Amino acid sequence: MKSQRLLRMDAARIWGAALRSVDPGAAIRKTMNRKGSTLEIGRRRFDLTKIRRLWVLGAGKAAAPMGQAAEKILGRYLSGGVLATKYGHGLPLKKLDIIEAAHPLPDSNSIASAARILSLAKDSITSDDLVICLLSGGASSLLVSPAEGISLEDKLTCTRLLLNNGADIYELNAIRKHLSNIKGGGLARLLAPSPAIALILSDVVGDDLGTIASGPLAPDSTTFGDCLDIIHRLQIEDQIPPAVKRRFELGAAGKTEETPKKDDRIFERMENFLIGSNSQACTAAAKAARSLGYSVMVLTSRLEGDNEEAARFHMSMAGEIVFQGRPLRRPACIISGGETTVKVKGAGKGGRNQEFALHCVRALARLPSPCLVASIGTDGTDGPTDAAGAIADNTTLTRSLKHGADFLNQSIGDNDSYHFFKRLGDLILTGPTRTNVMDLHLVMLG
Repeated sequence: MKSQRLLRMDAARIWGAALRSVDPGAAIRKTMNRKGSTLEIGRRRFDLTKIRRLWVLGAGKAAAPMGQAAEKILGRYLSGGVLATKYGHGLPLKKLDIIEAAHPLPDSNSIASAARILSLAKDSITSDDLVICLLSGGASSLLVSPAEGISLEDKLTCTRLLLNNGADIYELNAIRKHLSNIKGGGLARLLAPSPAIALILSDVVGDDLGTIASGPLAPDSTTFGDCLDIIHRLQIEDQIPPAVKRRFELGAAGKTEETPKKDDRIFERMENFLIGSNSQACTAAAKAARSLGYSVMVLTSRLEGDNEEAARFHMSMAGEIVFQGRPLRRPACIISGGETTVKVKGAGKGGRNQEFALHCVRALARLPSPCLVASIGTDGTDGPTDAAGAIADNTTLTRSLKHGADFLNQSIGDNDSYHFFKRLGDLILTGPTRTNVMDLHLVMLG
């Protein structure tokens, strides 16, 4: 039987292997290479002597290492470009300008980065050029160009409302795309007819290209009518800024131009390549767990829905293994990935990974053998905190009692998972990983 100490050591090895498997620089090098003046991207080939200028644009938490790899591959053929990334995620670049901005809520630098990219698209890039876009999770808040009549504060208000009322990434980005000049195929409109290729690291369940980074180069399948349905379902119609609601209503009535759809000719010279995903991280985690002697099940790489319900289901699986010896024999490791949603009711601090671990605490205390849950955001930042996630085990509940008999209940009620795990010394602190493929959950039984 593996001890709690060994489970913790193994968990760190497993999530480390998962993070290495989605290294952004390695993903770029695997997808794009150059031999002399011939550039290969996937199955596409370009003779760089016949291209006037070569540009790199993009945004996301992984933008800097993606940019470093691209600079090295493209060498002297690279003309320049602009990348936007989260504060603290930048790296030294030679030919590409990098702008750091705020996430998950945009700021003035998010406006500035979008303005730089839009200026290049309008004034410098021609149909004789080639554009390579590097996109990863976080880009939606790092590149912000509000549509006419919409302010940054309007967008901030919408984002806060959606995040705090349990909107999933599809709903969040549908709203974002219809309030933007750059998202939902907006950048494609400006670049056309220039050829453009997007290399994309997915932070979206199902890897929908129109949702990752809010799809600046991809057709948008959502509509203004969908946006109205979303705010109605979430019951936030009365809280949405009037200018936003008016835009949605005009769009649904056909009085405001829709985002471009898949049959639009602007996409004829554009292509999107997926270069990394949560599924890839789960596969690497499973391989590492097997090498450490665990029976392994990858439950899903598409986990979504309510965070508390997801945690409860994972704990039911753990109980089945401990008490019934199925579907895995111990030592066992259950792996899942995806992105759950949290409906925020309290004023505490935390993120969905810390919340996930918090909701496992009671169930873990009922298991008679060593067991732990590690929940980690692959970007190294869980919500508005400096933690990537947290670990909970059989002893967490008992250890929490020294902070008060009601400490766990208060932390759950106030959505204060961060301070709960900080007091117990069980936060997972990785610092910026400069990648982003959603979340990884490990349930490990000795």
